Amino acid sequence: MEHHNTWETYSEEQWKEADAFAGEYMEFLNNGKTERECIDQIVNTVEAAGYRELETLIKANQKLKTGDKVYSVWMNKSVVMFQIGRKSMAEGINILGAHLDSPRLDIKQNPLYEDGGFAYLDTHYYGGVKKYQWVTIPLAIHGVVVKKDGTTVEINVGESEDDPVFFISDLLIHLAQEQMEKKANKVIEGEALDLIIGNRPIRIEKTADQTGETDGGEETKSEKEAVKKGILDILQKTYDIEEEDFISAELEVVPAGRAREAGFDRSMILAYGQDDRVCAFSSLKAMLEIGQTDRTACCILVDKEEIGSVGATGMQSKFFENAVAEVMNLTGEYSELNVRRCLAHSCMLSSDVSSAFDPSYASSFDKKNVAYLGGGMVFNKFTGSRGKSGSNDANAEYLGHIREIFEKEKVNFQTAELGKVDLGGGGTIAYILALYGMNVIDSGVAVLNMHAPWEATSKADVYETKRGYVAFLNHADL
Repeated sequence: MEHHNTWETYSEEQWKEADAFAGEYMEFLNNGKTERECIDQIVNTVEAAGYRELETLIKANQKLKTGDKVYSVWMNKSVVMFQIGRKSMAEGINILGAHLDSPRLDIKQNPLYEDGGFAYLDTHYYGGVKKYQWVTIPLAIHGVVVKKDGTTVEINVGESEDDPVFFISDLLIHLAQEQMEKKANKVIEGEALDLIIGNRPIRIEKTADQTGETDGGEETKSEKEAVKKGILDILQKTYDIEEEDFISAELEVVPAGRAREAGFDRSMILAYGQDDRVCAFSSLKAMLEIGQTDRTACCILVDKEEIGSVGATGMQSKFFENAVAEVMNLTGEYSELNVRRCLAHSCMLSSDVSSAFDPSYASSFDKKNVAYLGGGMVFNKFTGSRGKSGSNDANAEYLGHIREIFEKEKVNFQTAELGKVDLGGGGTIAYILALYGMNVIDSGVAVLNMHAPWEATSKADVYETKRGYVAFLNHADL
């Protein structure tokens, strides 16, 4: 089939709309480099749009009716939103599901040390990364430190123009003969991804000697681990935290810098964290744009997808199922059987990114079955690896239903696979929701440089994906 460039189908007005939407999206990325930061933005946005907190309604035993909007946050890392439709929830709901976490470096619980005159923070990489991509680039630290008394201290250093940045060193090319002979996955070892955070020793004034005389305090004396102590002094004065507070901290190391327009034509976006915040933002905006729907609309944005959707904030937790049960209770529909019926009869778009064709590495792709930047929203009938291992494989009836909706709403879309059959692959949260028996298919935005510190997307694809999500929430009913 012939691939069409979405830009060629746009009117001048649509060009402007896509550009404006990209601007909003870039600001979301700039202010949301961690899951917690994304949740803060999302809660502020949905509350301004009339959403109410589910837990507050539960305590008040306040009933829900058609048109009501509710949200629920779990552990400040996952969120689910519902807009109550005209039909009974037991007949099924329409779900958009994306993830907020992205590959990064996490700071360990006992991280701070000094070596060779540098102060370091020891890190543990999170998700699938090419470790060599993370050296010698400006890095920022985002996250929270929770002290013993329960006080939470927010950390965000490296993003403002007057902030310092941090970095991981690499061996100079003049001495790298042995390093350059290593395989790419060994060039930089995981334990070598230590963040340089300082080089200046703490200044300690001389104290009185045994005779009680001083030199006026103008000189300094040697101090063991003086650079490390200098960093601890800064942390204490700036944030009122001490070394032991790292034990109860969640600090993430991410690329420093703002999302940028890419290309002379400004047609692309280059930024950190687009996998999968591009689908999360598009899903969120779709929820805010729809009017009253027949079926209840739902958007769930979760954590931990990059490491298998595990834990209390991952898609494998019971958070989503519990939220559905609570909402159905407030609509007067709750029973264990009705919850099961609701989930089984639902339709879902597992909103995650797909690999974009890269002409520089053409041999890794099947050109007939790959997504192209600018080709519109992407559907992956299946993901998994090699023989579709670990995949949700959407059925033909559901695909036919989606095609009908998108053609009616004039949404530009393309279909794709994750590279050549025997070259690996990937997964999403689709298979987890499919366990309920609902119809699920992977969909989202094509990304170039996926999982790299800086990823690229097409503005047209981002905008078209939002349009596709709106069409789905309004019309899916299989």
